[in-house]
Amino acid sequence: MRLATMITPRGARLHVKGRTGYVDIADATGDPVLATLHGALTSGALDAVRDLSGRDGAEFGPADFGPAVPEPRRVLCLGGREVPTWPEAFVRGEGSAIGPYADLVRPALTGKFDFEGELGLVIGAGGRYIPADKALDALAGYVVLNDATARDWQRASTQWTGGKNFEGSMPIGPELVTPDEADVSDVALTTTLNGEVMQSARTSQMIVDIASAVEFFSSFTLLRPGDVIATGTPGGVGFARQPPVWLQPGDVIEVSIEGVGTIRNRVVAEEADLSEWRWRPPGSTVAGF
Repeated sequence: MRLATMITPRGARLHVKGRTGYVDIADATGDPVLATLHGALTSGALDAVRDLSGRDGAEFGPADFGPAVPEPRRVLCLGGREVPTWPEAFVRGEGSAIGPYADLVRPALTGKFDFEGELGLVIGAGGRYIPADKALDALAGYVVLNDATARDWQRASTQWTGGKNFEGSMPIGPELVTPDEADVSDVALTTTLNGEVMQSARTSQMIVDIASAVEFFSSFTLLRPGDVIATGTPGGVGFARQPPVWLQPGDVIEVSIEGVGTIRNRVVAEEADLSEWRWRPPGSTVAGF
């Protein structure tokens, strides 16, 4: 089953991919709780939606897709490049998420805006102390995401919060794909910038595998419906290249995961005059400073 949040004249509404197009779940079931992903996950009613995937639905264009997980309460993220003795973890806030085809705004306060293509895990049933062999039972499904990062802000501190939490810096989608729809244990992940391949790997190469990621985070926090786990990015990111490659206005960045989907975002400049703003990382190369 593939779920998508569509922007409609009545607001953002949860849909399921049908035989053709997408079916409005709340309209089809008569249950207004199912108008949102949060409502569907917290009510435990997703199984009742499956029959709708055999219906014909409405057609939508790329601009109609909202974030597959609208305003996630938190995004629990894994970082690091080497096999860790302990996982590197950080958190994104709910203001990060944007649609899978929305413009990706390069913040005015960074000159080192980078990409990170990743597989996202969306929590369904959730829970605490979830062993690895029960991890899939806790998931609602999978998404593609871009953990876009202001590297100068990230590296200016021992904590990554600032660089990882600029408003609207995490495209996510295009659909939430349920575990029975796609086996993502060994699929290709590819990131392209203006058509050039920048990242290419397989999910089987992840430093922390899917089941272990769920198990790890549930060790210290209750995983709740709608939480997202960002599982980490492969090599090829911009800062690690020689010379470094930073996202610029006009660029098009795409992240594809086999069996899950592709997100595609055009980079645009933030329209703000912050020449007098005092908070900028040491050695910042932001234009206008």
